[in-house]
Amino acid sequence: MASLQDLRRRISSVRNTRKITKALELVAGARLRRAQTRIEEMRPYADRMQELMIGTARAASSLRNLALLQERDEIRRVAVVVVTGDRGLAGPFNGQVLRRAFELERQIRAEGQEVTWLAVGRKGASTLRFRRYEVTAQWAGFADKPTYHDAQAIGHKLAELYEAEEVDRVVLIYNRYESALVQRVTTTDLLPIREEVLAGEEEEQHEGPTADFFYEPEPEQILQRLLPVYLETEIYRALLESAAAFLASQMTAMRNASKNAGDLIDNLTLSLNRARQAEITQEILEVVAGADALSG
Repeated sequence: MASLQDLRRRISSVRNTRKITKALELVAGARLRRAQTRIEEMRPYADRMQELMIGTARAASSLRNLALLQERDEIRRVAVVVVTGDRGLAGPFNGQVLRRAFELERQIRAEGQEVTWLAVGRKGASTLRFRRYEVTAQWAGFADKPTYHDAQAIGHKLAELYEAEEVDRVVLIYNRYESALVQRVTTTDLLPIREEVLAGEEEEQHEGPTADFFYEPEPEQILQRLLPVYLETEIYRALLESAAAFLASQMTAMRNASKNAGDLIDNLTLSLNRARQAEITQEILEVVAGADALSG
């Protein structure tokens, strides 16, 4: 049985740990609210971007010369972009993305295709290197607070690989934020950009009079510039979703850790009280035995 001193030390240690986990929970909760606001502010921009692309694509006479739209006749190499956090202490956040990535890798290799790995976040990159995978590109330092500039850097690299035909398909895997308690792993095909994206919604959403526009330069040239921006926007949306999911997962993990620490403190305190009671009882028995010996 542990001594009273050992029990007191353990209780003190667990209390200190609970202070840390509680502080991390509060910080993650405050940052989560800001991350939710950024997602809400991003959505109108993304919607307008798609509307602009739809209108321009309808005016274009041909989409064949747009590299980011061209599907390969044969897919030989697939780029898998894994979005994780820069830190841990976030429950299953990093692990579930990596599990999905390795499942996808097995499917890709079963089809006779090769995989090119790209990692956003230190945790994903370190896990891939630990498994002795070659990481073609890595970005870190902004996983919980991304900017559009970060999305631009990633989008530029992906477009460069695709246009140079170093990869024939680009897949993004990340945690999508749904609520503070629910984060779902999402797999999205980034490249080639599907022509369905440019097809728009059903025509019933465009009822009523329509206007004719003159495009300068030509619609094809405008799309040539818009497609990379659309790619960056989709990446930025995923980064924001992942950042919010990370903070929500960390908040939940730290709340559970604080609760478990409280339960452990209660159990250790009970053990401490029992040990003290046993010690006092033993001292009383020794005093009584000594008194009996003196009176005898």
